[in-house]
Amino acid sequence: MSEITYERIKTNLQALNMKNTLTIIDNYLEQAIHNKTNIVDVLDHILMQEAGTKKKRAVESQIQMSGFPFKKTLDQFDFSFQPSIDKNQILELATMRFVENKENVVFLGTPGVGKTHLAVALGMIAAQNRYSTYYINCHQLIAQLNKAHFENRLQERLKTFAKYKVLIIDEIGYLPMDIQGANLFFQLIAKRYEKNTTILTSNKAFSAWNEVFSDITIASAILDRILHHCQVVSIKGESYRLKERKEVMKQKQQIVNTLFDKQA
Repeated sequence: MSEITYERIKTNLQALNMKNTLTIIDNYLEQAIHNKTNIVDVLDHILMQEAGTKKKRAVESQIQMSGFPFKKTLDQFDFSFQPSIDKNQILELATMRFVENKENVVFLGTPGVGKTHLAVALGMIAAQNRYSTYYINCHQLIAQLNKAHFENRLQERLKTFAKYKVLIIDEIGYLPMDIQGANLFFQLIAKRYEKNTTILTSNKAFSAWNEVFSDITIASAILDRILHHCQVVSIKGESYRLKERKEVMKQKQQIVNTLFDKQA
């Protein structure tokens, strides 16, 4: 292969934005020539590597745009600490069939039991499977919808939130919501109803949602649409944060005991 041809190949790779191939082409072609690899296998390897790299970049971009507060996976979740959770149910959710079926998921439990971790972990899997995914805290969601309502952009903002294949609304019930906020929340849920999947977390039982949304009629209408096609994961257990705090305190106590033993 002439030097001119080789430089033209590299120029075309750059024009086609085939960055991975441009990076590996020197060593790979030298190895392929040495091993007398046929042209079909050369093309197969180069295209497979390029496609894999592009997919990885697209996944990373999707995760970056999803607004997750942290990156946590199901592998990092300690199911043994929360035996009330049916691990098989969570693993079934990880297949993403619930997204294809446009089902919702609600995680219920007291603060610190892992609701957000599980919601984000499922969101990460959804993003990795190239579903448009977005995470938002409930209080921030209502603040954004209120702002859009004030600026006469409400329908535009609702349309934006409604389009995501997977929308994660975290911490419902942690802060009070007035009637307008409840109405705005209902409008969003109604727009997403039977069209896309919503994952929600709350520290309040469904029986207390009329207090969360300040009105029993609105709460009933919201629950009716959320629960129609829905899987509920109720977590009853200790707080992970409390567990970590106990472990830190235990370690500190051990250090203190060791120091006292040495002084004695």
